[in-house]
Amino acid sequence: MAHILIDVTAAVRQGAGIGRYARELTRAILQAFPEHRYTLFYAGPVRFPLLEARVPGVRWRAAPLPEKGMVWLWHRLGLPLPLEAVTGPADLVYSPDFLLPPTLPGRRTLLTVHDLSFEIMPETLPEPLVAYLRRNVPRAVRRATHVLADSESTRQDLIRLWGVPEERVTVLSSGVEPRFRPIADPAAHARVRARYGLGPWPFLLAVGTVQPRKNYPRLIEAFAAVVREGTFPEGHLVLVGEKGWKAEGTFEAIRRSGMADRIHWLGFVADDDLPILYSMATAFAMVSRYEGFGLPALEAMACGTPVVVSRTSSLPEVVGEAGVQVDPESVMDIAQGLRAVLADPVRREALRRAGLERARRFTWEAAARRWGEIVERLLSPRGQ
Repeated sequence: MAHILIDVTAAVRQGAGIGRYARELTRAILQAFPEHRYTLFYAGPVRFPLLEARVPGVRWRAAPLPEKGMVWLWHRLGLPLPLEAVTGPADLVYSPDFLLPPTLPGRRTLLTVHDLSFEIMPETLPEPLVAYLRRNVPRAVRRATHVLADSESTRQDLIRLWGVPEERVTVLSSGVEPRFRPIADPAAHARVRARYGLGPWPFLLAVGTVQPRKNYPRLIEAFAAVVREGTFPEGHLVLVGEKGWKAEGTFEAIRRSGMADRIHWLGFVADDDLPILYSMATAFAMVSRYEGFGLPALEAMACGTPVVVSRTSSLPEVVGEAGVQVDPESVMDIAQGLRAVLADPVRREALRRAGLERARRFTWEAAARRWGEIVERLLSPRGQ
């Protein structure tokens, strides 16, 4: 039995993306390995509950400062106050969110790096954020006993760009929650359409924070093209995701498209509504210029929705032959990919079946088991 400390700040503070990853993986770990003792450390008030009830062998420790205060203390000012001063000692510290807090010398540590967008596409992020990540993430990677990458694409980025030894990086794929499944209930569909002001029309769905890397302007232009040509004559486009950085280009693209009445930005939606939105969509599009994993594409497939994704970075690993792959830099190619799905009911059905089958390979239980294998090795006398 080991004592494992997990930084769950992202899990309780962030709704989508890394927050969902941290929540679901932590839950699966606690269920898969109840023989260990766990301390769950967090900074800031809890926005998203991680556990519904107390779990034996699990204790919580709150940071002495809010999240921003701890970021300044540890990562901007660089004060070496060890995490164990707040939590007490542990055998291993795991951070699922890019950065490692200071720890006592010799402590075994495990770190997840989700992507290297700040190195590969820095122009898509705010300059202060790029500078912060470029200063602190490499430092965390160097300190970590072992590093987890969401995909082989991200693993190769770490090896190629930062020279991380191959044996120090392992791929740990995300899972998809059981609640992401085909939902055909007409009452649920009607309720969600009414809640978000969606009419009875068919729609193309995209999910992800509104920011340049998601490539929404090109998707909007391609969507407008397939509507005007008659491929999707009654269709609408629904965008789900919070407003992020440098979002102006997306909203300008909506105005410029001449189809503002057919494009609906819902912002962040309730977790319970997301599987219904996926299930209602005629197709799902994720034509990002770069992704560390692309969990929404996997969720869409699990709901039986045909997907159109970029043939770049990690997305081909996730989708494989179960989706249509396009060049994210080409509006023409994105439009062709949408056309291939929207205009052909037989192709849509084949993709639906293939997506359901592929999504079954990705579970949080499998991710937790893989995590446990790595932790067991790290905690062995010769672990590294």
